[in-house]
Amino acid sequence: MTIAIGDKLPAATFKEKTADGPVETTTEQLFAGKRVVLFAVPGAFTPTCSLNHLPGYLENRDAILAKGVDDIAVLAVNDWHVMGAWAQSSGGLGKIHFLADWDAGFTKAVGLDADLSAGGLGVRSKRYSMLIEDGVVKSLNVEETPGQATVSGAAAMLEQL
Repeated sequence: MTIAIGDKLPAATFKEKTADGPVETTTEQLFAGKRVVLFAVPGAFTPTCSLNHLPGYLENRDAILAKGVDDIAVLAVNDWHVMGAWAQSSGGLGKIHFLADWDAGFTKAVGLDADLSAGGLGVRSKRYSMLIEDGVVKSLNVEETPGQATVSGAAAMLEQL
């Protein structure tokens, strides 16, 4: 079952690279009492994710935060080393959270997993964005067309805020 607007996020733990090494971060720590934009990508360093989806959020970070958003996070079914390298190479380190859902636990719990084995990627996340307020989904935008980041992109999110 896919998570829906009005649903509370399931409990999960992510790993994130910091200057002090990897840290575990829970959904409670990330979302409780906050207004957060979360967007997910099929994989760090993949073309649409690196050339379109992530750059849009980095370029519009200040505008999104100015709309009363406390934080922005990107999630992928990758390990924390890969997510940390992506944060570093994209210029996003310290600007948004790069969350490693290494075992797809959260992704499966929200019903937004996709089997991309045919493309050599295995189980990954669908491309989507959410506005989350105090752990509750307020908007959910799932891409239907592979290789595009339009309904889940930063411009679309800005219009919803």
